[in-house]
Amino acid sequence: MANLVHAALSASITEFKRNPMAALAQADGESLVVLNHNQPAFYCVPPELYETILDALEDLELNALADQRAGLKPVKVTMDEL
Repeated sequence: MANLVHAALSASITEFKRNPMAALAQADGESLVVLNHNQPAFYCVPPELYETILDALEDLELNALADQRAGLKPVKVTMDEL
């Protein structure tokens, strides 16, 4: 069965276990897929990229919430009521 790989660089589990930091350094700030028997086992993602992914997910959640609330009727308030 073919698997879609979402990384430009891959390493076998054996290569990764031998020297994980060298494998990550070779990825140069991008994600790295670790293969077990030529199947994706897991992805290694640098902290900066992981933060970017989390920020994008949070933006999607906030946009969905804003879209959900867009249909609500606005309520007028004065500055004193806030």
